[in-house]
Amino acid sequence: MRTVLAVALILMIGGLVGVGPALAADDDGSKIAITAPKDGETVGDTFDLKYDLVKGEKAAHAHVYLDGKYQKGFGGTFNGVGKGKHEITVTAATQDHKMLAATQTITVEVK
Repeated sequence: MRTVLAVALILMIGGLVGVGPALAADDDGSKIAITAPKDGETVGDTFDLKYDLVKGEKAAHAHVYLDGKYQKGFGGTFNGVGKGKHEITVTAATQDHKMLAATQTITVEVK
């Protein structure tokens, strides 16, 4: 029982501090598709992220996360990313920045 409560608390806190979508979100019919780079692709330390967002009933924009960290004001290009594997997640969000169910995650290797 303690383990279940601890996990629930960690997920709730994670969602509050912005380390990525932590709890189940509304499925408003939105769709996210990361078009570049491709999952598993090798990239340089500076690269563009391209994605398509098909907005459902509530979506206003998308949030971008690099290794679980929200990229506030993301302009489309990652700069100076360290070598190694990195996880990129794009998630649909409402005008009030509430996460929606539409999300896609890829992994890239920076050389």
